[in-house]
Amino acid sequence: MDAISSYKEILQVYWETATGLVNACCEGLEPWQLVGLTCSSTLLAVWLHSFLFQPESLTSRIKKQFFKLLRRTPFVGAIIQKKIDEALNDVTSSLSFLKDEKDYIKALPEQGMSQPEVLQKMKEYSSKGDVRWEDGKVSGTVYSGEEKLTRLLVQVYEEFAWSNPLHPDIFPGLRKMEAEVVRIACTLFHGGPNSCGAMTSGGTESILMACKAYRDLAYERGIKHPEMLVPVSAHAAFDKAAHYFGLKMIHIPLTKTMEVDVQAMRRAISKNTAMLVCSAPQFPHGIMDPIEEVAELAVKYKIPFHVDACLGGFLIVFMEKAGFPLKHPFDFRVKGVTSISADTHKYGYAPKGSSVVLYSDKKYRSYQFFVAPDWQGGIYASPSVAGSRPGGIIAACWATLMHVGESGYVEATKRIIKTARFLEAELRKIDSIFVFGKPEVSVLSFGSDTFDIYRLSNLLAAKGWNLNVLQFPPSIHLCITQLHTKSGVAEQFLKDVRDSIEDIMKDLNAKTTGMGAIYGMAQSIPDRSLVAEISLAYLDGLYSTEVPGGEKHMNGSPGHY
Repeated sequence: MDAISSYKEILQVYWETATGLVNACCEGLEPWQLVGLTCSSTLLAVWLHSFLFQPESLTSRIKKQFFKLLRRTPFVGAIIQKKIDEALNDVTSSLSFLKDEKDYIKALPEQGMSQPEVLQKMKEYSSKGDVRWEDGKVSGTVYSGEEKLTRLLVQVYEEFAWSNPLHPDIFPGLRKMEAEVVRIACTLFHGGPNSCGAMTSGGTESILMACKAYRDLAYERGIKHPEMLVPVSAHAAFDKAAHYFGLKMIHIPLTKTMEVDVQAMRRAISKNTAMLVCSAPQFPHGIMDPIEEVAELAVKYKIPFHVDACLGGFLIVFMEKAGFPLKHPFDFRVKGVTSISADTHKYGYAPKGSSVVLYSDKKYRSYQFFVAPDWQGGIYASPSVAGSRPGGIIAACWATLMHVGESGYVEATKRIIKTARFLEAELRKIDSIFVFGKPEVSVLSFGSDTFDIYRLSNLLAAKGWNLNVLQFPPSIHLCITQLHTKSGVAEQFLKDVRDSIEDIMKDLNAKTTGMGAIYGMAQSIPDRSLVAEISLAYLDGLYSTEVPGGEKHMNGSPGHY
């Protein structure tokens, strides 16, 4: 008791000293001044808090404001705008898909076309373009293309063309198909009896749904400003989710092996952390993040943990049976993994427009759902972003899984991984290029310390190859699909790479042109809003119905993201 009394006396002395200082400062002030000072201080504190704590970092906002002011200065702004206009003209005038010798259809035909006329027009449209993906010269994009499977999918879509899962009472068979696709995926990723999920339109929507679920869970836990910790190599869909849902994005750097830095992620965890993210594998370099190590953080700090397996999910689940076991587990067998996204329309070989998002427990999925109980049109509830959804795509996905079967997936995985390992081994033998990290799945990313890697991209494009162009650091990658396992395709790729490098080495100082030059320029621009502005011109071009003039041509491809 004596010790407590001593502490009370010490606190009393400090309290009297503090109140005496405050009273001395306020001596001579009238009551209205005290009230006004208090209100002003409170408002200032509220403004300062809202200014400092926003989804976008203070550094990023200051940088944006600086460049915005710089562009408004008379002399500098005019120079910058001139350069932007030149870049915009290059982009819009040289996109190959805008080069059309015929006029666009801009209004409904007065009289409807006959079926043969429509089919003829469709053939005309489908034959456009110079890139032939059937030859196996495209990175990713088409993952199967098998004619037998295509014919089956056409018949399935015909049967379910008018169906819509929004009406399960009208299309109960479609509901069963969707439920079975989700359950099959849960089984493949070793989900327990409480595992669950939903089908979506693609990897982006699957990622959006997981982020939305964890944001709402964070709100329920009292987190007012949710943050997600995401590797810089994770898919841009996480940035889109942050933008759409008001989440703060915390980008986590990579190690030299292109894996997420687990220690950096641990240091970034705060009371506002709503979710952790890893990739299996990540898109740019095909590297598997250290999922077990991050899962330990998720368990320790009780944070939901999402594994993005959109790209290679339907490969990695079969790799062990295909004779290529991964070094570390990645799915629901890892304690701490609470959700997984995987695209059935990639290595699941289903037609485009289907993916799954899976949860370890139904308690997480409930936060994904949307319900409007008071709508005049009735109680409205939907599992994902869309209301109506194409039942034909769901049926085609189900049919693909049934037709290919486990043995078919294992054999396809064996061919793809065998081809990837062969290509990796041969590329590593080429002195002037290097392969990033230690890829375990189907993506090989390579760069060079000897020459501008974008020159190689341009030369390969001239030989008919359509690869993905990457940045930060400069690199290009090939995503291996079933088409690359055809006889001679991998060997032809290696020959073209070697021949192209031989040409580059003859003149190392030659200027990079085309899409490579644009990517090189884009990385050197500190004002990223300028890069975004140029990208918007590309997006505008997708909806253009005007025939551009000029004969300029840009080598390379805008990419297949």
